[in-house]
Amino acid sequence: MKEATEEAWSPPEVLEPLLQAEQEFRQQRKTHTRIKASRLKQKASFEDFDFSAKRNLSKSQIKDLYSLQWLKQGRPLLIIGQTGVGKTFLAEALGMQACRHQFTTLFLSMSSLIENLLLSRSSSSYLKWRDKLTKPQLLIIDDFGLKKLTATEAHDLCEILEERSLEKSTVITTQLPLTHWKEVIADPVLADAIIDRLIHSAIKLTITGESYRKVKALKLDLKNKDS
Repeated sequence: MKEATEEAWSPPEVLEPLLQAEQEFRQQRKTHTRIKASRLKQKASFEDFDFSAKRNLSKSQIKDLYSLQWLKQGRPLLIIGQTGVGKTFLAEALGMQACRHQFTTLFLSMSSLIENLLLSRSSSSYLKWRDKLTKPQLLIIDDFGLKKLTATEAHDLCEILEERSLEKSTVITTQLPLTHWKEVIADPVLADAIIDRLIHSAIKLTITGESYRKVKALKLDLKNKDS
């Protein structure tokens, strides 16, 4: 009887793992909520990043991005490269990593952002929608530059970047280097203002190499032949 008493757990020893399990459950639930609210299209992650593709990205560069130090500093990030090189995948992987590390995130294509801004203006809810875009700690704008921006659209983008310029990061994927952004922004004054908000503080990551869609197609063909 004495031996059984000595081996029995004390109340704190019983309570500690229960509290730990409850904390982990709550953390997982919050992470799930952040991911759902982020509007990320795919569950991209750095673990799935394919370094066998012929691109100029090194493991050290990916590791630096993975650390989210740029996000903690509130710096913008420009991911520049031709179609198919993995810009969107990388941006979404960053969004997923941010969600897992307790950062609120929102992912939108540039066309969706413009469409929602126009709708908000017509329904007198522009300020509410702009607040939605400025609130997340990380905003990802995918495929900037596919369509030329009107003066109103450029003004809205400039305001959003200005509101986010303090302690909040914005990731923009684009095929256009900053030096060519004036080609897709109708108003030259607004073009200068937008570029100025990014050129000095943004981290610029230019991805070169073959289309990863082509790489995936070739791998699939080889797999089908082997089978």
